[in-house]
Amino acid sequence: MKLRSWVCCSALLLAAWLAGGAVQAQALEPAQAELLRADDALPPDARDPRWHSVPLPDAQPAPVAWYQLVFTLPADAMEHMQHDAWMLYLPYFYGGGRIWLNGQLIGAVPETTQDTRVRWERPHLLALPPSQLRAGANRLQLRVAASQAPAAALLPRLVLGPQSVLQGQFDLRLFFVRTVPVITVVVSLVAGLFALYIWLRRPQEQVYGIAGLIGVVWALRTTTFVFDVLPAWAWPPWRLLYHASNGGFIVLLALFALHVAHWQPRWLLRALLGWWALGPLVYLLGGASAGAEQWVARWWVAGLIPIGVMGALVAVGAAWRRPSAERILIALVFVLTLLSGVHDYLIALQSPWFSAALPQWSAHRFFLLHYGANLLLLTMGGLITLRYVRNLRALEESHRTLEARVAQREAEIAASYARIAALQREQAATDERQRIMADLHDGLGAQLFTSLLRAERGALQPQQMTGMLRAAIDEMRVAIEALASGDGDFRTALVDFRFRWDTRLRDAGLATHWHTELPDAVQALQPHVVLQVLRIGQEALTNVLKHARASQVRVQIALQDDALVLEVSDDGVGLETTGSPAGRGLSNMHARAERLGGRLERPATARGTRIVLRLPIPRTRDALPS
Repeated sequence: MKLRSWVCCSALLLAAWLAGGAVQAQALEPAQAELLRADDALPPDARDPRWHSVPLPDAQPAPVAWYQLVFTLPADAMEHMQHDAWMLYLPYFYGGGRIWLNGQLIGAVPETTQDTRVRWERPHLLALPPSQLRAGANRLQLRVAASQAPAAALLPRLVLGPQSVLQGQFDLRLFFVRTVPVITVVVSLVAGLFALYIWLRRPQEQVYGIAGLIGVVWALRTTTFVFDVLPAWAWPPWRLLYHASNGGFIVLLALFALHVAHWQPRWLLRALLGWWALGPLVYLLGGASAGAEQWVARWWVAGLIPIGVMGALVAVGAAWRRPSAERILIALVFVLTLLSGVHDYLIALQSPWFSAALPQWSAHRFFLLHYGANLLLLTMGGLITLRYVRNLRALEESHRTLEARVAQREAEIAASYARIAALQREQAATDERQRIMADLHDGLGAQLFTSLLRAERGALQPQQMTGMLRAAIDEMRVAIEALASGDGDFRTALVDFRFRWDTRLRDAGLATHWHTELPDAVQALQPHVVLQVLRIGQEALTNVLKHARASQVRVQIALQDDALVLEVSDDGVGLETTGSPAGRGLSNMHARAERLGGRLERPATARGTRIVLRLPIPRTRDALPS
């Protein structure tokens, strides 16, 4: 908080306190009353000698106590009575009772009965009927019943005055002792359960578990300011729950401080848990009696003070050894909560020296622990929330780092795959070149070498020389067409092959019919496969030109049942009737087809010759025959 804001808030609080003091001066706040210890249902005689004076506030260890006091209205009070009625303000009235004004019953607050138990934490504001008030002295008599906790008849330092003066005091105290606890119960319970949920999802984060338990037990403990009337059967378990949650809150705070300080000896943890269980156990074994309630309230609660002191000292020590804004803040609110707890203990015990030191304050029994604890819980909740946010940010940062690393590794793997693929393509191209070079060496090379030898011996006629050279050129063109097709593009090679052979066939006087049905799936054939297919086609067409004596030739290329089908047919005389040496060509075609993993067929026809190549074509290029 900035200095300017702090000064403004302080000034407002000071102004409100001064205004309250000025208003209080207009009311009557008797410092003494007369006491008579009796269980009468009606007010005792005002002249009864048993009446004796006592200072207010007063507590009597009796089931019922009677109090009376005389007050005098200010001179102008009767004039303003119609517009500003006089009221009786009771800051607390734990056990309930009844109020008489000048001998007439003017109000009653329910008392404990056989069927119900009461403990009125809330204040009461009762109207004083103008018809019963007198211009001079007025006698007020109160029947004060004892409450269950504490087991005594308590009369506060009551206040008499106009409603305009007392209504603000009543509303303020009602807000702090009733509205704030209700809000505390809801918020603490929700926040505690949420912290416990986080702890269940992340058991290694023990701080969430401890903080969640603190929130839950504090919500249970604060219900003592919420319920004023309970059935008689519910009172013992409700008080047992109160004692368990009251001690649990202090012990859990100490455990939280030990966790923050990273100091958790086993013997100390067992001792803390043992003292926590001792109070509820004594109350339970004592039959929830008034004596058990008194022992727990005086001695067991007194033992919680050293535990709170230890927790505060541990928090301060942790902040001293490893100073940080969070540890210093925790230490400060721990000390404030400890002081508020000691304050409440002294108020509850009605400590004489505390009442002498702060008579006005102690007279109103204003308990501070639930406000100090609320401040502590808010601080813890804020710090735990910051811790949770930091953990989320760290987790997000680790995710981003991990994603970046994964992306980097993926990029590296992709680059490695790309290099491997490039190497594989280079190796495949090298292998293809080696195969084609071997084919050229074994085919075209051998053919040229044989022709050269025969030519040197003079064994070749000009016509034979021309045929051999033409065959060599055809072989070379087929190889060039297979190699020139981009990435094994069979269609491109087929177009070049068709253009060359269609011209030659027509020049030879043959009518040609080309029929092609090739989907995209067979475009990518390896170059050596293209070369072998074209060689088979070339051999078949060469046989037609040399031996068939045909008038027309039909070439069909299609994909049938995942197989490339090349069919060459003519209307000639057929191979069996020509007596030509075409058998060697057929053998070569059969051998080429087998190397490709296919088969060559020569179905019978009524006229001419029909050559069919069936070559299985897988759908993926990587599985093509090699």
